[in-house]
Amino acid sequence: MRQYQRDQDPDIIVGLDAGTSVIKALAFDGEGRELARAQCENHVHHLPGGGVEQSLDATWQAALATLSALFAEQPELAPRLAAIAVTGQGDGTWLIDADGQPVGDAMLWLDNRSSDIVSHWRATSAGPTAFRRTATGLNQSIQSGQLRWLKEHDPQRLARAATALHCKDWLYFRMTGERATDPAEAMWTFGDFRSGAYSDEVLECLGLEEYRGYLPPIVDGSREHAALTADVANSIGVASGIPVVLAPVDMLATALGAGVYEPGKRVACSIIGTTGAHLCVRESARDIILGNHSCYTMPCVAPDTWVQLCSNMAATLNLEWFLKGMSEMLSAIGETPLTPEGLLPRLDRALAATEPGRVIYHPFICASGERGPFFNPRARAQFLGLTTETTHLHMARAIYEGVAFAARDCYQALEAHPEELRLTGGAAQSDTLCTILASVMGVPVRTLSRGETGAAGAAMVASLCLGRHRDLAEACQTWVTPWLSEEAVMPDPDLQNLYERLFGVYQRSHTNTDGFWRHLERVNAEPLRAPIRQQENTP
Repeated sequence: MRQYQRDQDPDIIVGLDAGTSVIKALAFDGEGRELARAQCENHVHHLPGGGVEQSLDATWQAALATLSALFAEQPELAPRLAAIAVTGQGDGTWLIDADGQPVGDAMLWLDNRSSDIVSHWRATSAGPTAFRRTATGLNQSIQSGQLRWLKEHDPQRLARAATALHCKDWLYFRMTGERATDPAEAMWTFGDFRSGAYSDEVLECLGLEEYRGYLPPIVDGSREHAALTADVANSIGVASGIPVVLAPVDMLATALGAGVYEPGKRVACSIIGTTGAHLCVRESARDIILGNHSCYTMPCVAPDTWVQLCSNMAATLNLEWFLKGMSEMLSAIGETPLTPEGLLPRLDRALAATEPGRVIYHPFICASGERGPFFNPRARAQFLGLTTETTHLHMARAIYEGVAFAARDCYQALEAHPEELRLTGGAAQSDTLCTILASVMGVPVRTLSRGETGAAGAAMVASLCLGRHRDLAEACQTWVTPWLSEEAVMPDPDLQNLYERLFGVYQRSHTNTDGFWRHLERVNAEPLRAPIRQQENTP
C-alpha cells in the first residue's frame, strides 16, 4: 500500500458531489481546470404516505464506484492527488449506529411525512423559538422534523441509532471513519447562528433534547481535514492518508463555485436545476434578514460572513413534468413520443419567439408542496388564464416565466437587491430562460463556462484547507473568475415592463390560493363513492 507523501508536490483535487439521483467526481488541477470526471446513478425509493428514502449502503457503493472509475480511466491522476472534497444533497436524515452501520434507509429532503409536525411547530411557539436561534425556517425537508416523526412513528429505529448525519457526512465518515457535519447544516438545523454552536434551546423547544448526543461534531472544511483510510484508498487506487475535506452542503458549495462571494459587489446566485435555490451574502450579522421564516441562514467560508438562502422545491422539474406528459400522451395514441435528445435546444428557440405572458404558471409541481418563499405542504402547481387561444408553447413559456417569478419571489423574501445575478444549474444552458430571468429580476445575468460548480466549489474549499490561498476572495480569483462569462445577458426593456406587472399577479394569485389547496386536499383524501369504469368500445 502506497502512503501519502507530501514531498510528491501533488496538485490535483477531486470534488465528489453526491446528488439525489447522480453522484459525480471531478478532478481539478491547481488552477481550477477540470481534467476528468466520472459519475454513477443513485436510486430513490418512494413510499406510501409521502416517504422518500435512499439506501446508505447503495449510496456509498455508488460513490466508491464513481471514484474508482475516475482513477481507473485516468490512472495518471492518482500520483498527483492532493485531496478529495466531499459535498452532497442537503437536509434529510442519515442514521448510523455505534458501530457505524446504517440504521434503516435515509429519509431524504423530498420526504413529506413530517409536514404535519412542522406545520404544528410553525403554528405554535416552537417555530419562532427555533427561528430566533437558527434564523432558518422549519420546513418539510429539514432533519429536525424527520427526527420527531421517527420519534413518534418509529422509536425503535431511533433507539438503535447513535449519530444523525446528512448525505455528505455519511460519505465523509465512510472515507475517514470520522463522524462530523459542516457548519452550514449544523447551524440551520439545530444551531445558534450567532455562537456557531448547537443550541440546547432549539432541541428542547422541538422536543428532541434526548437526541443531543446524536449530533456530530461540527467541522470547518476550509481549516480541517481527515485522512483517507487504507481500505478505501486501496479500493479506488490511490495512496492512503490523502486529505479528505468535508466541504459545505451542496447548495452552498455550488453557490461558492458559481461566484456568490465577491467582496465589494452586490451579487447573488441562483441554482436552477431540479429545485431552485437563491442565495446572497451577508457581510455582517447585522445584515441578516429575520423577517421571513422560510429562509435558511448559514455561515460562509469567509470569517464573520453568512449566506442566506431561499429555496423553492421545484424548478426545471416543472418543465420535465410537462414534457413527460406530452410524450406519454403521444405514446398513448400511437404517435412517436418525444425524446430529450436535441429537443430542449429546439424548444428553447421556439419559446424565444413565443408571445410572453399569455398565462401565469405557479411552479409548485413537487408532491411535497412548497418551502420557499412560503411554507405550504399543500401547495400545487397551476396554470391561470387558459383560453382556447392558449397553445402548448404558451404554456411551456409560462413554465419558464413561473420559474423566474419564483426566483424573484425568493429574493424579495431575502430582501436582496443584487446588481448582478450569477446563474448555474441545468437552466443556465437556456438562452431564453436567461433572458426571461434577467428581465424578471431587472439585473444582468452571468453564467459560467463550467457546469459542475458544486464539485468545483467543494474543491475550492479543499484548496483553501491545503493553504494554497490567503482567503476566500483570493481562492475565487483562481476557481471562479476565469469561468464567468465575459458578457452578461441583459434585461429586455419591453419584457421587463411586462414582467413587472405580471409579477404582482403571480404573487397575489398564489397568496390567495391556500383555501383552495386545503379543500382539494380534503376532497382527494376521501374514498371514491363508486368505482371508475373503463369506457366500452362500441361498434
